Amino acid sequence: MVAPSGVIGGHMTDVRRATAGRTSGERWRPARCRPAAPAAADLVGVGAPAADALLNQLAADYNASLAAAGDTTSPRLYSWDARGTSTITPKTGAYEIFRPTNTRSALNALAFNTSGTVDFARLSRPPQQGDPTWIDFVPFVKDAVTWAAPAGGNAPKNLTSAELRWIYSCDITNWREIDPSLPDATIRPVVPGVHVSDPATLRSSYLSDEMTAFAAAASPNGDPGTFYAGPCVTSGVAEDQGEDAVLHDPNAIVPYSVGRWVGQVTGGHRKPGDDPGVLVPQSLDGTAPTVDGGTNPAFLTTWHGRTLYLGVRDGDWTGTDAHGRALRAVFGRNGWFCTSPVAAADVRSHGFLRLPAFVCGATTHA
Repeated sequence: MVAPSGVIGGHMTDVRRATAGRTSGERWRPARCRPAAPAAADLVGVGAPAADALLNQLAADYNASLAAAGDTTSPRLYSWDARGTSTITPKTGAYEIFRPTNTRSALNALAFNTSGTVDFARLSRPPQQGDPTWIDFVPFVKDAVTWAAPAGGNAPKNLTSAELRWIYSCDITNWREIDPSLPDATIRPVVPGVHVSDPATLRSSYLSDEMTAFAAAASPNGDPGTFYAGPCVTSGVAEDQGEDAVLHDPNAIVPYSVGRWVGQVTGGHRKPGDDPGVLVPQSLDGTAPTVDGGTNPAFLTTWHGRTLYLGVRDGDWTGTDAHGRALRAVFGRNGWFCTSPVAAADVRSHGFLRLPAFVCGATTHA
C-alpha cells in the first residue's frame, strides 16, 4: 500500500466526509508522500479481505503504467481494505458509508450507491440466488480455503472434511480421537468473524467469507449452514492472520485462504495485522494446499478451490461512456489486468492463480 500509487489501505487511513477534493483526518504511512483523495471519476473498490493486498498492488502498478505513458487524464485505480475505521468516504464527493468487510456488505455497497461512491466490489464467492441480477460478477483469480494450525503444534498434517465437521460440531474434542498416537490434548477450533448456531436445528451461519467457503466445501451437500459450530468453538478473530493470541494455542485450527498465506509468506506481503504468525496451511482430504512454497494447482481443483470475483453494475460495465470504458480498460477481456505481464506477476506474487484467457474479463450474474 504505497501512498504515491493512490492505494488507500484501510488500516492506514481515517477518512471522513470529502470536501473540496480533500479528506480530513487522513493518517498515511510514515515516510511517504500524502496523495490527494481519489477523484470522483476514479475507479474505487471495496469488499472482501482475501484479495486486499493483491488489489493494492494492482492499483499501484496500473496507476504507475498510466504515469509512465504520460497519461494524466485516465481514471486511476483505488482499493479500500476490509479492515480499518468503521466508516469511509470512498472518493471525493462521495457519501460516507460503512466500510464493507465481506462479500455481502460489498454487494450492498454496490446496490445502494452509485459510481459516485463505489465502482467495484471484491467478492469471495460466485453469484447466488437472491443477488441483484444487474450486478455482474467478473472472474478475477483462483484461490482455495484450507485449515491452518500452528507450526510445531499438536494437530496432524492432514484432516478429512468429515473430521473437520466433527471437530467443529464438538463431537471430536481430543486429538487422540483422530489418531491414538497424537497428543492427549483438547482441540481448539476457531471461527473467524461472527457466527450464529442453532442447537435445535444443528445449523450455523457465518459472517466470514473464508469460514463460509470452508464450511460449504466440507459439507456433503455444499450447504455451509449444515457445518455446525458447537459450543467448543472460539470465534471473533480476523480472517487470514495468525496474530491473535488464541491462534498461538498449539491445539488451535482455523480456516485460511491458501493464496493469502502464500502471498504473505512466500511473496513477502505481510505486515502488522496481515501476518500469518505461526500458522501453516495443512493438507485437507489428503491433498496439500501448497507445493514448493506456492499454491498447489491440484488443491484448487478440489471442492476447496474457489474463484474470487469483482462485482460491477451491469449498466456501468456495458456503458459506452468514459466510466464504462475505464472499467473495461482495467478489468475487461482486453484490459490491463487480463493482458499485462505486470498484472500476471502481481497475481503470482500474491499467491493466487490466474484464470484462463477466455474466462478473464467475462461476466456472469445471478
